Amino acid sequence: MIRSGALGELLNDMNPSIKGLTVITGVILMSLAFDPVTVSVSLIYILMITVIFGRISWRRWLFLFVPFFILAIGYFWTAALFPRSDLPQDSPLLLSWGPLKLTVAGFNLALSLALRTLMFSALSLLFVLTTEPVKFMLSLMQQCKLPPKLAYGILAGFRFLPLFREELLIMQQAHRIRGIWREKRNIRSALHAFKRYSIPLLASAIRKSERVAVAMVSRGFTGGKRDFYYRMTIRPRDWMLMVIVLAGIALGYTVSYALGTLTWYGGQL
Repeated sequence: MIRSGALGELLNDMNPSIKGLTVITGVILMSLAFDPVTVSVSLIYILMITVIFGRISWRRWLFLFVPFFILAIGYFWTAALFPRSDLPQDSPLLLSWGPLKLTVAGFNLALSLALRTLMFSALSLLFVLTTEPVKFMLSLMQQCKLPPKLAYGILAGFRFLPLFREELLIMQQAHRIRGIWREKRNIRSALHAFKRYSIPLLASAIRKSERVAVAMVSRGFTGGKRDFYYRMTIRPRDWMLMVIVLAGIALGYTVSYALGTLTWYGGQL
């Protein structure tokens, strides 16, 4: 039973393994279609699902989505103005500028490619921004039978990233004190800087990994069967959310089929 006021947190509380399966299934289903209507309807639906059922920072969502949007615009203009040679030559002309010509067939192809990019990024962000790494790893261990020593090793590496950033900042500040930052900025100095930073960071990573490996072995992370204090379960509402999300893709196919625009992917790229 869903508690009151929790509607906007359903995606965050969804079992991570089922959520990952939902996203992977959605990507596979969307990769079969190559027409603007199917993808655009599904994209709008997924964005609505994210708004209604997800508790995320929209500033962060926009920050991560904008690069994909810029990439989609680049794909669109590249595919529209430099189309494949096997497109219908009798397609109506929409725009002509010198040697560049934009036809209806080229426009549809480019728009489909751009929308697919946005759709895949929206599905990915839905998963990334509503899933906690620790719960994801616990779910992989309990539902997908991922070996605990591998899962906890990945978590330990993930926790090291902020430490590496702090170490890099300390080294940069130490180099500034010694006046190393005043070197001429060219390719040679950039290579020297990479060497100065990468070797100490790599040595630090090796030392940390050795200590973590010894600690994991001493605590029983040897690949055997383990008990878990925090249990990740699959609830009926997880399957319900999976159906709700995938229903949007089915809606896109239905609308496109009804309008007569449904086009299957057949090597158009």
